[in-house]
Amino acid sequence: MLRWTIIFLIVAVVAAVFGFGGIAGAAAGIAKILFYVFIALFLITLAGRLIRR
Repeated sequence: MLRWTIIFLIVAVVAAVFGFGGIAGAAAGIAKILFYVFIALFLITLAGRLIRR
């Protein structure tokens, strides 16, 4: 999931450089959402492993 976040972030930066504001904004929004989902899943997994111990 972190890989997809980085890919969308790179797409957003490239689109912004070439002046495609709408595409850059959409890609940045998707990257932000995927990053938050990744962080939430990471914390849930971490908490689950600590509880098992």
